[in-house]
Amino acid sequence: MTIEVGMILEGKVSGITKFGAFVDLPNSKTGMVHISEVAPTFINEIGDYVKVGQTVKVKVLSMNDGKISLSIKQALPKDQQKKQPRGAKQPREHSTPRQPYKPAPPVTSPGDYEWQSSRKAAPSTFEDMMSRFKQTSEDKMSDLKRGGESRGYSRRGNGNGRK
Repeated sequence: MTIEVGMILEGKVSGITKFGAFVDLPNSKTGMVHISEVAPTFINEIGDYVKVGQTVKVKVLSMNDGKISLSIKQALPKDQQKKQPRGAKQPREHSTPRQPYKPAPPVTSPGDYEWQSSRKAAPSTFEDMMSRFKQTSEDKMSDLKRGGESRGYSRRGNGNGRK
């Protein structure tokens, strides 16, 4: 008997992997059923659906370079092939019709957002900016010195970090 694409055959599951099941076919041929072709529902664990040694009906999907691709779900009767996946929402019978898409109106102005900070006005001259920079630097340095003195550290020490 020659195996051809579209045939429905019986075979015995000879091995199971994470991605599918291997099925021994007539004429000492072996094909593979991908996990997506095992059942009409989503499958996390293939071992929940088929076991090694189980006899299954399979449909031959393709034959390429000696590899035979099979499907268990496509060998099922037509009324069993179209089940909804687990967790899929059923269509609503009395739902309101959808409105056509309407794009949002274009933005013409940034609104009432205040783009400038509410702090005092920035210094207007170079001398003012330098004066402010010096003051900020001195404040930061004095904070650092106070923090270091409170822990007992100094710049010049005797090697152990204490005065």
